[in-house]
Amino acid sequence: MHFQLKAFWLCFVPLFVAVDALGVLPIFASLVGAAEDGQVRRLIRTSVITALGVALPFIFLGEWVLRLLGITVADFMIAGGLILLVLSVRDLLSTEKRPIAVDVEELGPVPLGVPLIVGPAVLTTIMLLVRQHGFGLTAIATTLNIGIAGAVFIFSGRIMRFMGASGSQIASKIANLLLAAIAIMLMRKGIFIIIGCNP
Repeated sequence: MHFQLKAFWLCFVPLFVAVDALGVLPIFASLVGAAEDGQVRRLIRTSVITALGVALPFIFLGEWVLRLLGITVADFMIAGGLILLVLSVRDLLSTEKRPIAVDVEELGPVPLGVPLIVGPAVLTTIMLLVRQHGFGLTAIATTLNIGIAGAVFIFSGRIMRFMGASGSQIASKIANLLLAAIAIMLMRKGIFIIIGCNP
């Protein structure tokens, strides 16, 4: 039981960091600021459904894609870690996450569902976690994190008033710092696997 709980948190935390709902919150607030409450709720529901529809197939198809391309676990850990590192460093060095210009009627699937909730960092993290912890835990952690992102969007007004713009940016920077550390860990393990050392 203790082992399963630990494995779950090892799945949950990297995905929580990769989704970065608090970091995306200012973008969400700016995009839907003029929309009515009912419309915002519909947009959130559509974005969550879209994010799940993209993320969950990756959990089950990622392994097949790796085999099809002849990619080893170590190869993907190094490449995935490098991608996560680049994404996290880019966000760490930027002053803000840039919103994507889009009509309000199209906010649900794009850009809220993809790529703001489920983007490259999330998809890369999912495929790596499946290799380490299996389908079940990864699917549960993914579903919970996307649900949390939806809840954050629902209560965006209260959260933004509580945190302020600067507080949201600080939370995003801390999350990306953790993501960078996770990326280094993945690359280290991948290199050690290749050279036959204990990571």
